Amino acid sequence: MQIIYAMHQSGSEDLEKEEKFLFSSLESIQDLYLIVVSTLIEIKKKEEVFLEKASKKHLATAEDLKPNRKFIANKVLQFLEDNNSLSIALENRKINNWSQNDDLILIILDEIKKSAIYQNYLADTSSSFEADKKFVADIFTELIASNEKLYDYLEDFRITWVDDIPLVNTNLLKQLKHIEEHNGKSFSVLPLYKDTEDKDFARDLFRKTVLNENDLAKEYIDRTPNWDPERISEVDTIMLKMAICEFLKFPSIPIKVTINEYLEIAKEYATPKSSIFINGILDNLVKDFQKTDKLKKTGRGLM
Repeated sequence: MQIIYAMHQSGSEDLEKEEKFLFSSLESIQDLYLIVVSTLIEIKKKEEVFLEKASKKHLATAEDLKPNRKFIANKVLQFLEDNNSLSIALENRKINNWSQNDDLILIILDEIKKSAIYQNYLADTSSSFEADKKFVADIFTELIASNEKLYDYLEDFRITWVDDIPLVNTNLLKQLKHIEEHNGKSFSVLPLYKDTEDKDFARDLFRKTVLNENDLAKEYIDRTPNWDPERISEVDTIMLKMAICEFLKFPSIPIKVTINEYLEIAKEYATPKSSIFINGILDNLVKDFQKTDKLKKTGRGLM
């Protein structure tokens, strides 16, 4: 959707160029994911370095010499640091952002150590994997994912990530909550595509929407008599075209899946009224398409 919007704004008609940009943007989402998850590993490493240096100070205090090591001993943070899938992905994608920007990691670490979440965690003398997991999920939600300086850094690093950051954070949080002790396979780097069909779908949806925009627009223009076409937002029209494209040109995709998908997208990216508007248009379209036998759904698409 963002690529088609960008094409409209720039007036570009170079489909091949825009398709390459589409896949480049999709691949970069995995880099975003790896940078965010590596934040957790790096804050642990920085605290280890801090404690080591503190213990070697000339006038080290009793706390310096015998600090509370619960944070750096956190089993979930250690799990991530030792995770083979994550280590390989970080190396393959050459993710080394924090070696060059450790000042941001230190800022995040300082905010974590000042938080009640951290203080309460260290004060609790009991220890369990579940408690460690809850702590990591809490600091990620409250202090990392919501950190404005981190958000600004990621936005500056790649402007196209602005819309992807919430999605990456949500998926990573789900993964963190599902980590299991003694089960290294309970966390692995999510593949960019499920399979070749998944990648082909992204390409086909992009191409079929762009190449058939005028015909797709005709399907909904007559069904919006109370809406001035000039006042319908461009994002809304792109979502409608993509949804109609899925209805008519992707027989294996169930109607309900398409409608639910674009309603969720509308809630995330469009105006507050967009989801109501889009839902009404798509619902009427489906009824009309079914009456005229225009929907040719097969297999899973019939569900």
